[in-house]
Amino acid sequence: MTTILETDAGQRSILQAMLHGSTAVASVADLHSHVQGATHEFAVVIGPGITTGEATEFAEWARVNRPDLGVILLRDTVDANALAMALRSGMREVVQSKDLAGITTAVQRARSVASAIGQTMLGEVQAAAEEAKARLVAEAEAERAAAAAPTGQLFTVFSTKGGVGKSLVAVNTAVALSQKGHRVCLVDLDVNSGDVAIMLQLSPSRNVNDLVAFRGGIDQGAVESLLTSHSDRLSVVAAPVTLDSPDQASGEEIGQMLDGLKALFEYVVVDTSGVFDDQALAALDRSDSIILVGTLDIPALKGLKLAASTLDLLNFSRSSWRFVLNRADAKVGLTQAEYESTLGVKADATMVSSREVLAAVNRGEALVTAFPGNPNSKALVAFAGTLATAHASADVAAADTGRKGGRLRMRKG
Repeated sequence: MTTILETDAGQRSILQAMLHGSTAVASVADLHSHVQGATHEFAVVIGPGITTGEATEFAEWARVNRPDLGVILLRDTVDANALAMALRSGMREVVQSKDLAGITTAVQRARSVASAIGQTMLGEVQAAAEEAKARLVAEAEAERAAAAAPTGQLFTVFSTKGGVGKSLVAVNTAVALSQKGHRVCLVDLDVNSGDVAIMLQLSPSRNVNDLVAFRGGIDQGAVESLLTSHSDRLSVVAAPVTLDSPDQASGEEIGQMLDGLKALFEYVVVDTSGVFDDQALAALDRSDSIILVGTLDIPALKGLKLAASTLDLLNFSRSSWRFVLNRADAKVGLTQAEYESTLGVKADATMVSSREVLAAVNRGEALVTAFPGNPNSKALVAFAGTLATAHASADVAAADTGRKGGRLRMRKG
């Protein structure tokens, strides 16, 4: 339908009689009120009695708010200035007020344009609706797939002092878990001096810094390409064997890799460099347990105390911490009880001094495999068992929570 805006009653009557079924108003305010409630209107004819400023203001409003509405301006004289003004403000046409045939033709063209715009807008709405529907379906499928996919547990072995047996604990915990029938991945994030590959007598062709080549597109295939097999149930992501790596994987890339590994393995054991760098933080953020390792001496206690304070500052709950005390039999004037009291953490496992530890390392074999009867082997196997048992119980509890009305997830913050 068409709306006529004209202050002169006589002119308004002529136009209304000519444009059958049209609505006539005498002010711009009445026009706004009418067209905002009449979505079926396709043309507005603005008579010569309306000032250029008012006509321009309405046309600019319609261009933004009602693009399907054709604004036709009537002027007693149509000149270049009127045409330029109409073009700038978004009017469809300028017609001489006495050209009745021209006015009728302009209204018909406005109807055709409005119809075409309406079809286009309808198509866009339908396309947007279909796209939104497809997106919701895809998100629902992704959520179902994520819920169904196995989510492994991640254990990060950490200590800020070297030489305390951190890699020894990481390697033997991973091997012990695999010996219990679990699928395990051992990750060496000590990119400058990682020893995991050497301790297991492996010659990896890929290492963790090869993540850089994927330029952020780290999918399951990319993660699997980094794996070096140690046994049927144990795989390793090794650290570089040389120091001349041109690029180093970022914390974000490490995080993507660890997320991928948790979907592939039951357990992921991460050995770290001993500093709170981006790589270590990516692992700590994803850890189900943080395994601290120390030896019975003051420098190691000082380093571990600093590490504990930093973990507290970063809001890593102490309930996720585990503590392995190495060389707990050392006669150095410091007892295990004093050590635990100062650190504020009880030891979950203790290891004693043993020549067989170094012998196993030199053979390129895990201690728990090379010397299963060694007290340290038994301690590490038992420790790995407590990790598996604790997280199996947590999985059962989480499943029960999910059945009762949704899975609760705690986040560090």
